[in-house]
Formats: sequence, structure tokens, C-alpha cells
Amino acid sequence: MAVEMKEYRAEAKFQRVSPQKARLVLDLIKGRGVQEALETAAFTKKRIAPVIHKLLTSAVDNAKYVAGEKGTDLDVDNLYVKLALANDGPRMKRIRPAPMGRAYRYQRRLTHIVLAVAERQTAAGLVTKVEEPADAAKAASKATKKTAGAAKPAAATKKKASKKA
Repeated sequence: MAVEMKEYRAEAKFQRVSPQKARLVLDLIKGRGVQEALETAAFTKKRIAPVIHKLLTSAVDNAKYVAGEKGTDLDVDNLYVKLALANDGPRMKRIRPAPMGRAYRYQRRLTHIVLAVAERQTAAGLVTKVEEPADAAKAASKATKKTAGAAKPAAATKKKASKKA
């Protein structure tokens, strides 16, 4: 009785940032809910963060579009970032002038970023359990007993401190 989990992807290829720097932002949003991930990407102070924000928005739009085309139910609030990868792209070889007429070679790295969002699994059944009012009253009475019990040790420490003085 396996439930098919559909994931929706978006890719940004040939981004002019090193994969290591892109992974710093991707690790912040991996596994989070889509709304929280969008807020995190919007307020991260890295040059690649707006690109990742745009890519995440695209993945959510892809999910809405595909769900609409197939006629399936999709709860956008239940989406989360399932996969966030920064793969190596091609490297651009460059030459920098060096002392005494020599030249140093260096590489500008490019990145392929892949984001996938999926819907979170719900609980085992479709019915969610709600506490009964009697249970809630018992829990409230236990909470008041705990707070009253916590006040007594504080008073006892005051008495011990006054005896020592």
C-alpha cells in the first residue's frame, strides 16, 4: 500500500558562483517547508540567494501547474524542500598576469543548481486525534500543580540563605 510521492523540480544551470558557495545557502533551506525556505532565501545575504529564491518559486509554480494538469489535489502549504543540490558545471579557464612576464592560470567555477519540492506525508490515517475536554482539564490541573510545586523550593532556598547569614 505504497503511496506515490510526486516531486516537482526546477533547475538553474551555468550559474556564475562556485558550488561550495551555493551549498552554503542550499543547506539552510534543505528539508524546510516551502514558505520558511522562501523567507530564509529572501533574507540571506549571499549573492546566490536571490537566484535560489527564484528557483524555489519556480519549483512551487511547477508543482501547481503539474497538479492542475493532472487534476490532482496539491496542498501548497504542505510542500517542503526535498532535494537541494549544487553540482559542478564546466570551468572557465582564465589567465592572470604574474611577475616577471609570467602568467598564472585560474579557474572560474560554474554551478548547476537543482531544487525539488514534494508534499509531506500526512499521519497514518486521514483522521486526526483531538483531545477530549476532560483530558484537557486534567492536563491543566497538572500544570497548575507543577507550577505551585516549583514555587516551594525557591522559598526553601531563601530560608537556608537567611540561616547561614
